Amino acid sequence: MRKVMESVVPARLGSSYRWLLASSWSSNLGDGVALAAGPLLVTSLTDDPFLISLAALLRWAPPLVFGLYAGVLSDRHDRRRIMITANVARVAVLAGLVAALLAGTLSATGALVALGLLTVCEVFADNTAGTLPPMLVRRDDLALANARLQTGFITLNQLIGPPIGAALFAAGTAWPFAAEVVLVAAGVVLVSRVRLPLRERPDVERGSLRRDVAEGWRWTVNHAAVRTLVLTILIFNVTFGAAWSVLVLYAQDQLGLGAIGFGLLTTVSAVGGLLGTALYGAITKRVSLGNVMRVGLIIETLTHLGLAVTTSPVLASAIFFVFGAHAFVWGTTSVTVRQRAVPEQLQGRVNSLNTICVFGGLVVGSVIGGVLATHYGVTAPFWFAFAGSAAFVVLLWRELTRIAHEDEPVPAPA
Repeated sequence: MRKVMESVVPARLGSSYRWLLASSWSSNLGDGVALAAGPLLVTSLTDDPFLISLAALLRWAPPLVFGLYAGVLSDRHDRRRIMITANVARVAVLAGLVAALLAGTLSATGALVALGLLTVCEVFADNTAGTLPPMLVRRDDLALANARLQTGFITLNQLIGPPIGAALFAAGTAWPFAAEVVLVAAGVVLVSRVRLPLRERPDVERGSLRRDVAEGWRWTVNHAAVRTLVLTILIFNVTFGAAWSVLVLYAQDQLGLGAIGFGLLTTVSAVGGLLGTALYGAITKRVSLGNVMRVGLIIETLTHLGLAVTTSPVLASAIFFVFGAHAFVWGTTSVTVRQRAVPEQLQGRVNSLNTICVFGGLVVGSVIGGVLATHYGVTAPFWFAFAGSAAFVVLLWRELTRIAHEDEPVPAPA
């Protein structure tokens, strides 16, 4: 058992990182349960398409609305305390949701409010969690530390959690949310064991939110590597969002798959992510991070092309498998490069800007994808994604290696 533990989470990463990892895995399993149970709950309470669509909107809007403030908060205050507070608030909301379900008094509006509050709490918890690995492990171990965190996300949040959530919901509408209460509460207990190093925090001035946000923005714009990385994430989420916004229609019209087949595509992609997990250490030992990013963006570009031209579910599944592996490898590399480059006191704000680019790109891309699919067919968003990605890879080819090499911390302005 000790050898397995050392292989999965080497002792050199430290006990505090192990507590953080355990907390992350517990919370991710809870989030995975809710990933399936949340939409099922709303559809069980109403058949109004507008209200049902609000459930999806409430997954995207809070990071855009509260992301910047969450970044400022994590840079100015005790990060462990922020995580504990945010997750305790999640437990309280979930407990109220379970109580309303058991009493039979929950309405569709009440469910949407609860789901929205949970997402807001997650914004603060997740943004802060992203700032902790650089505080707990050595710079050279950040790739491994982030890979283990991503492993939990893929395995527990994407693969294991949703089927458990659906099964529990079938047994009783309150069961999945009661399970999430236990898992998130366990995450709170585990993260409370984390011991962060002391750090100097600037004095907080009243009314300084705009100044703090501007400071993070200026640092990002002035750092060539991180600026290029954030821009890349924004552009590629526009193209990705355009294609993936019509994925369910694509699976139905282009591949001839039903609901089960569509679900299997997502599962195949997650399994590919597990392959990326297994190979990540070997890949980064043999290939520079810059070239990892180059290859990854080529894979993503060819993914859009392959899906645009194929009508074979088997070939599409293979493409999704490879894309899942790429998404894990590229995402882990992106986080590692950013954590290495950004000064500790700016991690929260730069993380929040990155998150806004992620969700902003997805929102813009989904609008583009919907318009293109409506006027030109279900494959049009994939052709748009291929052309846009290919053009950006060509423009960015030289800069991609600089992203991963110019990652020495730059002091924040006084």
